[in-house]
Amino acid sequence: MKRIGFIVLASVLTVLMACSEDERDIDFINDVEAPSDVSILFVPTTDNSGLVTLIPSGTGASFFDVFFTENTQNPVRLGAGEVTQNIYEEGTYTVKTIATGVTGKQTVVEQTLNVSFIPPQNLEVNIANDGAVSNTVRVTATADFGINYEVDFGETIGDDSDVVMANIGDEIVYEYDEPGLYTIVVTAFSAAIETTEFIIEDFEVTEVLAPITAAPTPAVPAADVIAIYSDSYDVITTNEFPTEWSNSGFEEIQIDGNNTIQYGNLAFTGIVTDYSNPTDLSTMEFVHFDYWTADATTLGFKIVNTALDPPQEDIVELQEVVQDQWVSVDIPLDDYNMDRSQVTQLLFDTLGNVATVFIDNLYFYRESTSFFFNDGLVTNGNFQAGSDNWIVGVDDNAPAPVTSQAGNIFYSVDVTTPDPGQPFLVNVSQKLEIIEGETYELSFEAWSNVNRSIIAGIGLSGPPFSATVETVSITPVVTRYTLELPASGFGALDARILFDLNGDAGIVNIDNVYLRRVPPNDLVTNGDFENGSELWLVGVDDNSSAPTATLNGDTFYSVDVTSPDPGQPFLVNLSQKLEIIEGETYTLTFDAWSNVNRSIIAGIGLSGGSFANNSQTVNITPEITTYSLTLTADGFGAPDARVLFDNAAEAGVVNIDNVTLELN
Repeated sequence: MKRIGFIVLASVLTVLMACSEDERDIDFINDVEAPSDVSILFVPTTDNSGLVTLIPSGTGASFFDVFFTENTQNPVRLGAGEVTQNIYEEGTYTVKTIATGVTGKQTVVEQTLNVSFIPPQNLEVNIANDGAVSNTVRVTATADFGINYEVDFGETIGDDSDVVMANIGDEIVYEYDEPGLYTIVVTAFSAAIETTEFIIEDFEVTEVLAPITAAPTPAVPAADVIAIYSDSYDVITTNEFPTEWSNSGFEEIQIDGNNTIQYGNLAFTGIVTDYSNPTDLSTMEFVHFDYWTADATTLGFKIVNTALDPPQEDIVELQEVVQDQWVSVDIPLDDYNMDRSQVTQLLFDTLGNVATVFIDNLYFYRESTSFFFNDGLVTNGNFQAGSDNWIVGVDDNAPAPVTSQAGNIFYSVDVTTPDPGQPFLVNVSQKLEIIEGETYELSFEAWSNVNRSIIAGIGLSGPPFSATVETVSITPVVTRYTLELPASGFGALDARILFDLNGDAGIVNIDNVYLRRVPPNDLVTNGDFENGSELWLVGVDDNSSAPTATLNGDTFYSVDVTSPDPGQPFLVNLSQKLEIIEGETYTLTFDAWSNVNRSIIAGIGLSGGSFANNSQTVNITPEITTYSLTLTADGFGAPDARVLFDNAAEAGVVNIDNVTLELN
């Protein structure tokens, strides 16, 4: 099937969103964007008459208002697909186009039109293979006095050659059906009768047979991964990679310094993990790999369990194989109808065709609680790393007991000889810094096999063992408890979180422990979202409520950006209105994480008028991270200003929690 060329615009001088700031923060609720890629193609009549045809275009535009010159008072209105004409005298003009979408949102574009009855001079043409996409050529032409140019790419379509037109200076990208030698003719036009032509014979259009950039860097936390091949993780030991019975070539190459597998003439290829020690994938949820191919049309991934008698295996075929670019694949392991607890072989299979396929980042992973758990100042607060950092009492050599159920690991102890006078005889602690005079929020989940009590708090790990604690009644129902604990009269680098459990009989289970410092002068209300959306808005609409989610008992802001717009990051927004004093400096602190590596914009600013603000771009990852920004309210301030997060610039989930704002 013929793929036509397209134009990459370079002549747009000014792009303005013709809606007020207030509208921008309210209208995005319906998630309909203003028109994009708006431009006018200028097509002069080459007869010295000055007649120019104007062809507007734009994604999402319902109609266009075209101003022929900067002095035009009454524009011409054109529907999508319509054109107009105007006679120009020699000179330079600013042509303005207002594109209006179905919701009334508008995009304004201004372009320069140079009209001359002198033929194009000093024609310069650049023609080059794309380098990253097979059979694709990029062309740019510039010329003094030129208005537009056309390119005959020398590829016959029916009885005609394929010709693409663009304004002078704009780039044309064209994809050929096949590689080979072609004669390319570039013709530049002005308003004059004469044209100027450039011809290149036997231009070689080439295929791209290998990637020129590395595969994407994985973002899944290592604790949730069983890696087979990747520079980003510690991989498991494999016995055969590839197997002797593989029907393919094998070479490990480097692309941008990243190790990558190249399977040449691939029919099928196998990997043996360990026959004597099969790999347990029962707690994993997905298999991931990145592939790049120029010629494969089908591709499947097979998992084999040879530990069973008879062996079990299943293969999943990709619904579509995309060529000439890195593609990330995530296959749910539930799609494999087999026992995955003793996997010994993995195979890539091109399912009947032979091709060259590049593979990187082959691993299995789960979207477990560790993927989205926020433990604040605690390390391993969800115990997914077992006893790491958790001890009995204050003995650094006494790891705390943990257990696992359905892939979830948590602290667990059975108190059989309780002593209410010495509740510390059964204890779990983690040493960390507690600052004297500060107040901390301790949050955790706990449950038992009976109704009983425990003691939870913060304190010193050595004499005089000063502490602030509270007694908490727990039940067989998993419940989250939150305590506010001042460090009154004590503090140390090796202080601790503590749970004293020997006061009552019965099992004590503890999981998802979280600790944070409570800022004494926090201006944000409900910054931890434990009251849901209370006081948190979408944009500046007081009648909107920010979306939240709850995981492991912790509530936080969460939104999935599926239609990103780098030019309008405010289209997905989180705000809370509060007083900002002009000229003052603030510290904005928050936790944020995603399901991918992406960026957000965070800051302070006005909730109306000029929407003046001071904000910064922050790069977030799947690892929950605390970010702290110092922001000065230069030239703005109001009782109803706001903390703001603009999230629409990139795709992916945005999670935000524990927002604080302090006046410095």
